Amino acid sequence: MKNIDMALVARKIEQATQAAATPQYASRDALLACLASTDYTTLKETDSPRSVSLFTRHAIELTQRGLPPVASICVYPSLVDAVGVVLAEVPADSPAENIAITAVCGAFPSGQTYLEVKMLECAMAIENGADEIDVVINVGAMLSGDYDLAESELAMMREEIGGDALLKVILETGSLADPEIIYRAAMIAMEAGADFIKTSTGKTPISATPAAAVVMCRAIRDFERSCSRKVGIKVAGGIRTPQEALLYRTIVAQELGEEWLNPLLFRIGASRLVDALVPMVE
Repeated sequence: MKNIDMALVARKIEQATQAAATPQYASRDALLACLASTDYTTLKETDSPRSVSLFTRHAIELTQRGLPPVASICVYPSLVDAVGVVLAEVPADSPAENIAITAVCGAFPSGQTYLEVKMLECAMAIENGADEIDVVINVGAMLSGDYDLAESELAMMREEIGGDALLKVILETGSLADPEIIYRAAMIAMEAGADFIKTSTGKTPISATPAAAVVMCRAIRDFERSCSRKVGIKVAGGIRTPQEALLYRTIVAQELGEEWLNPLLFRIGASRLVDALVPMVE
């Protein structure tokens, strides 16, 4: 198990907090980059094809006002086709053409079902048009020390997805709590083939935290050094203000480097954040 120096993590957060308020990291360009890196998310029990269609149209309308497109629209798998219908109407020369569709799968948010069901849900979401799949690591297996089970489940879902979609693995860091276990979960997810590791479902009392983000960045850096493969990071859960978004973006910049600051390697999962960013950049 990796030893995590939490005093060092605390210093890293303090440095990032100070830097995030400086012109280098708090510019309009940085705010626009946060918008472009957002997985614009609606995961409510009241979601419907109609509400999700309106949600998607709002994202498209922002591009018509000269703003960059969000990275993706993130919805439950049964609503992927509703997003796809709206995006199919986008003209080929529109910036909104680049908006991807993310589906939360694998019995989100608990992950508590049969592996075969998880795999089928992933496959069905892709068949309906999902470009990216967010799944939850087996948190119970991680907490009980059954790391082989956690990795094998993710590897099977990776195999099911193949190259048809990005795989983003949610660690549910608030439930794992222990930084060493968070680091171990991050390494397991990446070894199983994750394209991104993600902090949280946003459905637990503790979601994204700067400390978890720092630990995950350390794991990404160590994995890249040993395997020569860059893995992205997605922070999600409770990120509502531009200041919070800038803090996480600054953590990633300082821990992994400027090359991570693009939607291919950095995402923010949020719903309210988009509406908070728009008045600051228009």
